[in-house]
Amino acid sequence: MIVICGLGNPSKKYVGTRHNVGFKFIDTIKTKYEFKILKKDKSKEVYIGKIKDRKYYLIKPLAYMNLSGSPLASFLHYYKIPIKNLTVVHDDLDLNLGKIKIKKGGGNAGHKGLLSIDKNIGNSYNRLRIGIGHPVTEKLVVKHVLEKFNSKEKKIINKIIELIVEHVDLLFSNKELFLTKISPLIHKSI
Repeated sequence: MIVICGLGNPSKKYVGTRHNVGFKFIDTIKTKYEFKILKKDKSKEVYIGKIKDRKYYLIKPLAYMNLSGSPLASFLHYYKIPIKNLTVVHDDLDLNLGKIKIKKGGGNAGHKGLLSIDKNIGNSYNRLRIGIGHPVTEKLVVKHVLEKFNSKEKKIINKIIELIVEHVDLLFSNKELFLTKISPLIHKSI
């Protein structure tokens, strides 16, 4: 059982913003692989489906970014899913636009969603970091993450997410092959 949690902020005003890359990722998977809604309440949306005969849960915490950990923790606890089966997909300021990194554990670099998750379940989960670029100064970080992508950036992010989703099964079965498959494609699309 694999759980993919995409981070973002609820509300239409945040659709298409840099901070909502995780939600965009979940929406792309659920559409491509025809996942079905399992549960929706005020704190989360949960979808269930299969990719290459492997069962997945997709979760979008509907609390705001800085409260993402609580609905995720309650979901994992209810279904008795170990943290090692969790991958969190989120935006990353420290990566150039469209670059990705996969890691397990580590710090949260000030990311409020990761900070909330760390407080609720610890930090030994897997992460798929999607680069959104960094603003010119630290003062502009909040504005930057809550801004919508411009048309060029949106095209890059959409292409990267499509590429990752196309090969997402490899992310959980063969990370090296996953990176080999998408790496040249990422460089072409940026």
